[in-house]
Amino acid sequence: MRLTIINQFFPPDLAPTAHLAASLAHHRAELGDEVTVITGRSSYVTSGGTANGTDADHPVRVIRVATPGGGKSSVVTRLAGYLGFHVGALVRLIGLPRQDVIVSLTTPPYIVAGPMLARVFSRRTRVILWSMDVYPDAAERFDQVDPAGAVSHLLRRVNRWIYPRLDHLVALDEPMAELLVDQYGSRGKPLTSVIPNWEPSSMFPADATVEPWAGYREADLAGRSVVAYIGNTGTGHRFDTVVAAAAHLDAERDAFLFVGGGVRWAELEAAAIPLSTGHGAPLVLHGYLDKSEIPGVLAGARATLITLDDDALGVMSPSKLHASLGMGRPVIYVGPPRSNVDAAIERFDCGFSLRHGDVDGLVDAVRRLRDDDSLHARLSANARRAFDEAHSDTVALPRFDGLIDRS
Repeated sequence: MRLTIINQFFPPDLAPTAHLAASLAHHRAELGDEVTVITGRSSYVTSGGTANGTDADHPVRVIRVATPGGGKSSVVTRLAGYLGFHVGALVRLIGLPRQDVIVSLTTPPYIVAGPMLARVFSRRTRVILWSMDVYPDAAERFDQVDPAGAVSHLLRRVNRWIYPRLDHLVALDEPMAELLVDQYGSRGKPLTSVIPNWEPSSMFPADATVEPWAGYREADLAGRSVVAYIGNTGTGHRFDTVVAAAAHLDAERDAFLFVGGGVRWAELEAAAIPLSTGHGAPLVLHGYLDKSEIPGVLAGARATLITLDDDALGVMSPSKLHASLGMGRPVIYVGPPRSNVDAAIERFDCGFSLRHGDVDGLVDAVRRLRDDDSLHARLSANARRAFDEAHSDTVALPRFDGLIDRS
């Protein structure tokens, strides 16, 4: 089978979607597919570049489209990168031999339009949309696009043309699937599956002993019970409840560690200043780390933190969950019910699911996980069970195989 996967980011880039796309590409190549990946040269974080070629360790052809640099540093550079990738990816896609299946992610938004247009030249090619976020809905909810404006109207019309013509839609949770099908589907189309994202089992062996990240020896973290947030602090995340809870926690016994970046980073930096004077648990901020260092960060944490803005339900789905479960760390979630994180906690009893504004609940959760070893051990075991049963590649990839092989 000839299979093409399209996403703006691919390893060695740090973007979670880069590693998910690579996981699927490598897996299908191992099954014997002729796999091509069309991706960008610019980085999720910076303007770094990577050359075309074959994936170093796997028989996957990687075509890197040159796009304007600047990464996600500003709206202008982001839009310029999106436009450049749209044009370049379509040209490269049309130049390929006939593909049996094209799997399109949603970075940049509407990149699936390329495969739909390319199908004019090859009607037997089947297109699967792997939705990581939803536009224009996400932009509307966070005041980036006027819901009543011409841009939103045009983008919704494009969605209503694309979605019924897809061969299959993959959503990350039930609210996302419902939103997409209700608003953009037609007459039972597209066929839709919910497949949560995942992390590789090989990166999180069940019996492995992982040395905690060296940063835990720093003064602000040493000797404290640490709750770690790892990844992007983007528009769809909120931290006001976390900051308020930190002020009520013990300055000498508790700490929040943030590893990553994003548009909310400056808010956290500002909030960290008064907390650093001993008036609450410190907020310790560290930039993005290589993916290989994440198990060490999780190994030193007592629990992990995930937040999601109420308005992001159905349009985004946090990918921070799966590594936490792989390392057997209890999850403290602050966000709306029915998200993928809330669903995992409800199903597997692997943490605390709280709502925004519940400062007392968050303080209580942090203290209980710090002081109650029995509770911590039970939730940790449940987290690992959730990974093994629902959030690892060994579970998710066979489900994708079923869609690719039959679609």
